[in-house]
Amino acid sequence: MGDREKNVGFAAALNILFTVIEFIGGVLTNSLALMADALHDFADSFALIIAWLAEKKAKKPATGKMTFGYRRLSLLSAVFTTIVLIAGSLLILSRAIPRLINPEPVNAEGMLLIAIIGVMINGLGFVRLKKGMSQSEKILSWHLLEDILGWVALLIGAIIINFWNEPVIDPIMTIGFTIFVLWGVLRNAKETFNLLLEGVPAYIDIDEVKNSIVSIEGVKRVHDVHIWSLEGETDFLTAHIVVENKYLQEPDTIKQSIKSKLKEFHIVHSTLELEGEGVCSETVCFLSR
Repeated sequence: MGDREKNVGFAAALNILFTVIEFIGGVLTNSLALMADALHDFADSFALIIAWLAEKKAKKPATGKMTFGYRRLSLLSAVFTTIVLIAGSLLILSRAIPRLINPEPVNAEGMLLIAIIGVMINGLGFVRLKKGMSQSEKILSWHLLEDILGWVALLIGAIIINFWNEPVIDPIMTIGFTIFVLWGVLRNAKETFNLLLEGVPAYIDIDEVKNSIVSIEGVKRVHDVHIWSLEGETDFLTAHIVVENKYLQEPDTIKQSIKSKLKEFHIVHSTLELEGEGVCSETVCFLSR
């Protein structure tokens, strides 16, 4: 948890630093593109700050009312960041598309220098966040990848404009990388909302989990299986396990065997209800009517 907070905080600090550098660079080079992107990065910085505060809050222990603690705040911060990133990408597209028709001159040398700094600073943040496992870190890493690709495009565009005087290259590259990053954000957003609705995490195959449990000696079948995650990192399972009647005499032994199997699927929190072969649970009886 501490690493996750530090990763997000590190990325937020880098993004704020570069937003200031970019704004100053835009003023000095009289570049409208840099100024517009500085505003975009300012919005991204705000999203990162919100995510960092959420990660700090998520560290608080569980209470009598918040029995799962505050870890789910990390997922909510991912939702917020997703919204900001989608809005920012649409804003970039709205500015880039008109420039296909009416390309604007840019200060290629100034853009080149700022782009190199941008790739370096955002690259550091991306490498740091890419190591994280939470959904919030994944979304934020895509945010920094967007910035990296943007500055790589600007770097290449500045070189082309400087040598061949083709300002239309800038909006073409901008549209290309923005659509690519928007696709990545939407892909991550799908899993974010899946986790928010307590769906089975994408990295867990529920059928494999069931088959693994049934493969244990003494287990006859499994039903009422529910798997969900707090934030894409802390996974839970509840299930009814039908076992041979003799195993009900020593329930802890078979429960430990099942829990050991579940750890292979990254499920470390589980609630298991053992049932004898002749027991008709409410769900099973209902389905058999």
